[in-house]
Amino acid sequence: MSESSFKPINMQGPVCPVPHHHTGTVVIGHGSGGAMTRDLICNVFQTYLGNAYLEQGNDAARIGLQSTSGELAVSTDSHVVFPIIYPGGDIGRLAVCGTVNDVAMLGAEPAFLTAGFILEEGLPMDTLIRVIESMAAACEEAGVQIVAGDTKVVEKGKADGIFINTAGFGLIPPGRHLGGQLAQPGDAVLISGTLGDHGIAVLQARGDLGFESNIQSDVAPLNKMITALLEAVPEVHVLRDPTRGGLATTLKEIACQSQVSIHLEEEAIPVKPDVQTACDMLGFDPLYLANEGKLIVILPEDKADKALEVLHKNPYGLLATCIGSVFDTNPEQVLLKTPYGTTRILDMLSGEILPRIC
Repeated sequence: MSESSFKPINMQGPVCPVPHHHTGTVVIGHGSGGAMTRDLICNVFQTYLGNAYLEQGNDAARIGLQSTSGELAVSTDSHVVFPIIYPGGDIGRLAVCGTVNDVAMLGAEPAFLTAGFILEEGLPMDTLIRVIESMAAACEEAGVQIVAGDTKVVEKGKADGIFINTAGFGLIPPGRHLGGQLAQPGDAVLISGTLGDHGIAVLQARGDLGFESNIQSDVAPLNKMITALLEAVPEVHVLRDPTRGGLATTLKEIACQSQVSIHLEEEAIPVKPDVQTACDMLGFDPLYLANEGKLIVILPEDKADKALEVLHKNPYGLLATCIGSVFDTNPEQVLLKTPYGTTRILDMLSGEILPRIC
């Protein structure tokens, strides 16, 4: 059993006194596995993220599932966004929401997360606490718990402050089948809101826009909205969050998986004016920008209105709209009808428009 692992002291039993080594920054000693590691775990991580599972104090958490029916959805992700705090979010909220959303895209009910932290020597302790507080708030909003984790500290200059790896687990109810390979000709394509907010918010935080704006990241947990959607419209075929590579890349992946073509109406795709302005100035395409709180829904066309009605009841789906349809001709293509009556072929993003956005 490694003392450098993210294992809290068992709060139900006797606890040895833990000295406080709050130097104001993270130092190499915080990853040593000794008293400073215990201090960090008890007085930072456990203070904000503590629960009965972490309090077991073992190398792994023993979790009793309430039901043996259905399948387990598992996802993992690493988060290296720079800067780590940006308008509308931070790396902690991003780590929780991103993993919760990945699990929810299979129709699972996210329940448990693990979290691994790589901290850079010199990271201000106040910054770390802010990130952990943000993770705790996102967990509460999503209704999930972090039940295991790990912490390492590397030398100054080796990690850009903090990297976070997360894994998520959730149960898929029996009979629920969703996936990128299940889009059908005749389906409608919905999007839950405006595109590109996250990518531009991160770029703004770097000071690269050249002008001031009120653009905020859309980072959010979507699982509760998805639960309501699937309860009301179980006929949904595909759910997907268009993160890296944006809407265009994600739909291209789905078109290839399902061997269909997807036709979009450019005028129907929602983009905030500030985001569009930034894209126009910098030569970006909002269809390829990252999103961290948006949902693609593909379902039978006759169920689209009902789905939109459900999405509009959730704060994260107020601007949900239908943006296209699925066809069996020209498989693997995504076609965009422009306001000028022309058709543009959308392919996958080549390279990175915005590095380090998630």
